[in-house]
Amino acid sequence: MISSRNDGAVLLTGRLILRHWRESDREPFARLNADPQVMQFLPRLLLPEESDAAAKRIEDHFRRHGFGLYAVELRESGVFIGFIGLSIPAFKARFSPCIEIGWRLAAEYWGQGLATEGARAVTRHAFGELSLEEIVSFTVPSNFRSRRVMEKLGMTHNPEEDFNHPQLPPGHPLRRHVLYRLSQSGWNNGPMEGV
Repeated sequence: MISSRNDGAVLLTGRLILRHWRESDREPFARLNADPQVMQFLPRLLLPEESDAAAKRIEDHFRRHGFGLYAVELRESGVFIGFIGLSIPAFKARFSPCIEIGWRLAAEYWGQGLATEGARAVTRHAFGELSLEEIVSFTVPSNFRSRRVMEKLGMTHNPEEDFNHPQLPPGHPLRRHVLYRLSQSGWNNGPMEGV
């Protein structure tokens, strides 16, 4: 469901508000990006200024493209818990240009189905309002939590499309990535659980 609020268009689910970013999100976002558990499958932890720069890039992406990685808050408490949304990867690969669906939530909110719930709303937005033809998602092979969310969205993995992330050097332990895809036609024909 899409709703209009004073901070811009938002996506609402049973438990979540996906919205544009606020200045007050910066501090909890920095904590999230400095958490070794959250950043386990990313190259490194972010310093507070690097986290702020990442938030600015997300805001700039919204201005340039009209979509992006939404700040996520719990409807019940208003607590910021991370992001879920769409982005255009900054690197070139054999599957680009593309639009990626992604998420990063604080660890204390894992295991509750929140990433899946928010990602389903973003998927509906991507194929419904934005009329995208396809979305992709990728991660390291051992990130089973994120891979499970991708599978719950109906995304499919072809091992022949796995790739070495071009922004990581040869020999880096996180360089190898699995690629998942979901087309609009596959989404229209597949099961979508309600939220």
